[in-house]
Amino acid sequence: MNLEAYQFLIPRFWPDVVEIILVAFVIYRFLLFLVGTRAMQIVVGVMILSVAYFGALLAKFTMISALLSYVFTFGAFAAVVVFQPELRNALARLGQSRFMRRFSQSERQSVAEEIGEAMDRLSRAGTGAIIAVEGDIGLEEFISSGVPMEAKVSADLLTTIFTPYSPLHDGAVLVRGDRIIGAGCVLPLT
Repeated sequence: MNLEAYQFLIPRFWPDVVEIILVAFVIYRFLLFLVGTRAMQIVVGVMILSVAYFGALLAKFTMISALLSYVFTFGAFAAVVVFQPELRNALARLGQSRFMRRFSQSERQSVAEEIGEAMDRLSRAGTGAIIAVEGDIGLEEFISSGVPMEAKVSADLLTTIFTPYSPLHDGAVLVRGDRIIGAGCVLPLT
């Protein structure tokens, strides 16, 4: 078998494979980043509009394809304006290293102790509380239903928030890492 005839494929083949793997990885990480946020719903909507746009192009529906191209053009600018806070948070999260995002066991223990202390105080007072701690599923979409916050988790703050007749006691507190990111938030029933 003459392998020299296939030598021209080898140098060209591997860079393409590496590039495809890298692009697939970036798209996968981007989608993981969006799961559980309001932005994921927007991505699905954009994908549906994209399919409609390419369908209109294939069917030679010039007016519909022109209209959808305008929607994409102006929609990009509108999305930047409308979702400016979410974009800022996303870029901030993207800028954090994996090491910075992961909390040490002692930091997790400290947050758990603060929440436990608050629950103990509230339980003795006969007061209920809902605290959602962010895990794999993001809580970003629920912040807008309450009051956005940026405060360190502490038993005193949690007890104050859930004190009856305080403005934020009727709703959930959202916790990301060692920070309270929202209070008085409405969570879905399921």
